[in-house]
Amino acid sequence: MRDILSDLDTPFVSDENPMKRAQKQMRTPLPKRFYKAASVRQDAASGTFAVELDGKQVRTPGRAVLALPTEAAARLVADEFDAQTEEINPFDMPVLRIANTAIDGVSTDTQAVLEDILRYSSTDLVCYRADGPESLVERQSEAWDGIIDWARASLGARFVLAEGVMHVDQPREAIGAIGIHLKMREEPFRLSALHVMTSLTGSALIALAVDAGELSPEEGWAAAHVDEDWNIAQWGEDGEAARMRAAKKRDMLAAAALIEALKG
Repeated sequence: MRDILSDLDTPFVSDENPMKRAQKQMRTPLPKRFYKAASVRQDAASGTFAVELDGKQVRTPGRAVLALPTEAAARLVADEFDAQTEEINPFDMPVLRIANTAIDGVSTDTQAVLEDILRYSSTDLVCYRADGPESLVERQSEAWDGIIDWARASLGARFVLAEGVMHVDQPREAIGAIGIHLKMREEPFRLSALHVMTSLTGSALIALAVDAGELSPEEGWAAAHVDEDWNIAQWGEDGEAARMRAAKKRDMLAAAALIEALKG
């Protein structure tokens, strides 16, 4: 079970430390691109859409056929294959990584992933507010109050706000309401993408709001980085931190794009 969640927590970056990441990639040479074109073919029996390279089915690391529920979702993966140049770099293929994890791991234990998202909601980012300075308090309120209001009105989940980092117990009814909502999104691909957005933002409520269309992916990303953006405005931004943030944003947008494609 923990292996599944570990794959989801860091689906696209092999190591947070860029030096270690580079060293790992150097030790494992990337495979050369061996195909001319990627395509999508529907399986008549299952109705799913398989990704093919030069007409041959792609398989996951677990040797399952790489097939997704909708043509639009499969096309996202095919486009990632087409975007590869001389080498195939899986770290530049976030939708492929989500799909592989969904098929090989999440599909065998969706409950483990659902429960992990629930754990995030019990200590959700948007519930913990700064007690100062006033400019940061105002930014948090502007970005997060609407999410709290949406959760109450649309999900029936009333969350308690706290100042600072002291833990506050959320009502069982609120967590239960989130659990019911997630149960309706228990399909492995969607749940995998939701978990990716949750872990990248630190907020199950932001992820669910993006999933529901209450927030755009860009708005969700901005809401998750209110504190960080405030600090950058005061002190500036480190170059390597900016590159890491850009990579994580790419992964967040890819997860959101997959959710949208699954709705088609």
